Amino acid sequence: MKTPRLRVLLATLVVLGASACGTATDSSDDPEPSDATDDREAAADTGGTEAAAATPRLAVTHDGGVMVVDVTSGEVVAEEPMEGFVRVSPAGDGRHVLVSGNLGWHALDLGSWGDEHGDHAHHFTGDEPGLTGALIEGAEPGHVVAHDGITTLFDDGTGTITVFDPEDLAEGQPEVTTSATDEAHHGVAVQLVDRNMIMTVGDEESRSGVRLVSPSGAVLAETDECPGVHGEAFAEHTAVLGCEDGAVIVDGRDITKVSSPDAYGRIGNQAGSEVSPVLLGDYKTDPDAELERPTRVSLIDTRDASLRLVDLGTSYSFRSLGRGPEGEALVLGTDGAIHVLDPETGERVDAIDVVARWREPLDWQQPRPTLHVVDATAYVTDPRRDRVHVVDLDRGRVTSTLDLPHTPNEIVANAG
Repeated sequence: MKTPRLRVLLATLVVLGASACGTATDSSDDPEPSDATDDREAAADTGGTEAAAATPRLAVTHDGGVMVVDVTSGEVVAEEPMEGFVRVSPAGDGRHVLVSGNLGWHALDLGSWGDEHGDHAHHFTGDEPGLTGALIEGAEPGHVVAHDGITTLFDDGTGTITVFDPEDLAEGQPEVTTSATDEAHHGVAVQLVDRNMIMTVGDEESRSGVRLVSPSGAVLAETDECPGVHGEAFAEHTAVLGCEDGAVIVDGRDITKVSSPDAYGRIGNQAGSEVSPVLLGDYKTDPDAELERPTRVSLIDTRDASLRLVDLGTSYSFRSLGRGPEGEALVLGTDGAIHVLDPETGERVDAIDVVARWREPLDWQQPRPTLHVVDATAYVTDPRRDRVHVVDLDRGRVTSTLDLPHTPNEIVANAG
């Protein structure tokens, strides 16, 4: 369903990834004839209409469903009502989003995508953005990990792990393979390109294990020294999982513990980068707090298993972490600014004002300003004003603001 066109508040909007296939003054930049033929064939297979430039879009959840917003026009191009609290995660193909809700993970087509061809790219838009009907069933749909062209889902209710190729979503229901942990728990798993799998180990009462298993189920490496294990992210090609007393690094078949400087120093949310060996994490030190509002973040160097703490001078939430195109560590503070840190030194190199000061709500499901980053563009929700701000990280400023018909909660963007 389409809603009226939204007003774009600022005139300047950075269009991501302009196509390299337009008119060029130097013929050496043009694709070779065989490449051009391949491009035409690829375009015919997409089921979409080729666009002159990228068309980035957002999936935005709200109380009552999820909507798809076109960043360039500000138009809501799809509205999907859904019952209950819904969450969104990138599916891993740059086109689809997985919506966690009743019954499991629902596939949402943003209706725009790109196709890389080495030195240039093609961009497409589809006719019908919205839910595709594809559903991966889950009792309690939890973590979604998209890494190296493989998407891994974890069902907290059953301990079932589901793996599939996200490119299959363009054809409808993907072909999946499943396995399971010993007991159900709030966990996470990720299948690697060598088909080995990293998974958490625990039960409904507690969890403290991280295990690396082969396709046959053989245990290749494991540790039980990660109390409260939660979340994962990759620093380049190295996985890091958070613990209540630090983190564990999984590098090949080696598992290394990184200890916090505090007896209770919890790292539960992480943001990794393909171009930085340093992982950005949160950091909490009060196990008895109803809601701790930390001011320090953690930087874990996977090269030497060291941990550095950086005090921002402002608190933040679990939806505040992101990474820039050069690996910059980004934290959306409750002072309303995106704090840009050098991950190697921990030094703050910039602070970009985006929203007014805010306070994290006690209920984790309630809306609060949320950061999501794609390439050099950051998106920040502004639930008090029903808006999303578009931030050019290279220029260090807000370039446009989109009005929304609903109060935004979680958000996922694509590059178009």
